[in-house]
Amino acid sequence: MKPQFGSDLIVDIFKHYEIEYAALNPGSTFRALHDSMVNYGGNRLPEMITCSHEEIAVGIAHGYAKATGKPMLAIVHNVVGLLHATFGIYYAYLDRAPIVVIGGCGAMSIPQRRSIDWVHNATLQGNAVRDYVKWDDQPFSIDSIPESFARAYRVATTEPQGPVYVCFEMTLQETKLQSEIPLPNKERLQAPPLQGDLPSIRRAAEMLARAENPVIVADYLGRNPSSFHKLVALAECLGAAVVDLNSRLNFPNTHPLCLTGSDILRKADVILTLDVRDLYNTFFEIDRESGAHMPMISPKARIIDIGFGDLGISKWSHDYERLQEVDLPILGDTRAVLPLLLDGLQEFLKGRESLIKDRSERHRTTHNELRAGWSELARKDWDAKPMTTARLAHEIWQVIKNEDWVLSANTLNSWARRLWSFTRPEQHCGESLGTGTDLGISLGVALAHRGSAKLVVDIQPDGDLMFDPGGLWTAAHDHIPLLVVMYNNRGYYNDWAHQIRLAKQRGNPVERTAIGMEIDHPPPNFAKLAQSFDWYAEGPIEDPSAVGPALQRAIRAIREQGKPALIDTVTQFR
Repeated sequence: MKPQFGSDLIVDIFKHYEIEYAALNPGSTFRALHDSMVNYGGNRLPEMITCSHEEIAVGIAHGYAKATGKPMLAIVHNVVGLLHATFGIYYAYLDRAPIVVIGGCGAMSIPQRRSIDWVHNATLQGNAVRDYVKWDDQPFSIDSIPESFARAYRVATTEPQGPVYVCFEMTLQETKLQSEIPLPNKERLQAPPLQGDLPSIRRAAEMLARAENPVIVADYLGRNPSSFHKLVALAECLGAAVVDLNSRLNFPNTHPLCLTGSDILRKADVILTLDVRDLYNTFFEIDRESGAHMPMISPKARIIDIGFGDLGISKWSHDYERLQEVDLPILGDTRAVLPLLLDGLQEFLKGRESLIKDRSERHRTTHNELRAGWSELARKDWDAKPMTTARLAHEIWQVIKNEDWVLSANTLNSWARRLWSFTRPEQHCGESLGTGTDLGISLGVALAHRGSAKLVVDIQPDGDLMFDPGGLWTAAHDHIPLLVVMYNNRGYYNDWAHQIRLAKQRGNPVERTAIGMEIDHPPPNFAKLAQSFDWYAEGPIEDPSAVGPALQRAIRAIREQGKPALIDTVTQFR
């Protein structure tokens, strides 16, 4: 079929860029695009994912991008849909997730404007999100549309990656095409790599090779699977300890050089940071009581920072914390720099084989002691009801460890990282970001793996699910297989802990801190909620010994019935 309308042209562009999915909540300002996606495009490339809220739509695109490294679409209606979406867009910006948000707006021409467009249109719709998208545009002619989308896609996927917003006016979508409009050559519009300067990489190699106790800290490096494996090679080459900050899975937690959770930074003489967005928060501990800033590294430690530095830094949100001095900054994509760094090390490591072997053995001992200590600590209050978060993490692991699993969201206070074995980069897409994000992102991760044999697991906090319960319907409607295990402590406990702390400081009764914090009296029945959306669900479960059998039944329902499944487990607060 040849495109007849502007909206058909837009669908051709989506197909040209092989966009798999478009998550949306219906809106009249993209009615023509909607029609073209269904009837002209056949609801394929992209396939629609129907959502009850724009925040969920953006969250799904966010999770899909984290799982695949590729953008998908979130389509939002006019100003009102965009304002609903802002929360999700902001978190995608913080998390460096490449998503393309498509907007629709009513006629900008006053004579053509419907009455509703006066209150739902804006002079420049992108103003609502301009401070936390990488780029936004609103093309004013049909022949501008292909170039606008092509630039948006390239900007979103150019490092540091992030969300973009493009708004298509209704009148352009519904206008009949008068001539053929060529599509961009996407092969000539690829995102360029950022390599880093070679003299600095050579100097970094020499500093690391000469160090007595080098430590590597990684944060977003694992967004590229190849970098995960390069980091293993780099650490083994140096015998260097690795600390994973877990914005992505950067390093196997079972590797003997993984010392995440130790005090190894205090002993480092050279620290290599890889894609660490917030250096200050990595090197300083801030006391929650006094607000005092206490260094976690030696003042003599030298710092090599490889990443994007101040590229893409927000003009609006202080998401980078305080400015941290470093000895050698290298501006570059770790995917391009790590192979060069590995090559450069060979020259400087000659004659240091014995030192590296001894250092590696020391780290192996520390690693084994850490793992053994966590296993012992997890046994505390083992049979308590409600169960401890450590026991919940253990019970989940015992059931899924022989599956081909992916952890999409994790709020179990590091217990999953301590007790599970993370050995492949796709097994964890990063830590939870904030309340109201876990379910949407988990749906996106599960959508990316739909049709595969992977078991996607979301350890889902109760407060978070209360924000977006409509996402449960999306999972059932669009056949997105997902195992949700509730981390249900029946409260907004992060803030509750603040109230307890403040009550003690001020001499107020601690018993009153539950006011405005509990999710109880009555407690939500998440299993019944999920069942109402045609999920397989059980719970609430307080007895930890009942968790394993319930999870096994849930996995059977996913495998045999194709349903998403939820197990509501009630835990202690922390």
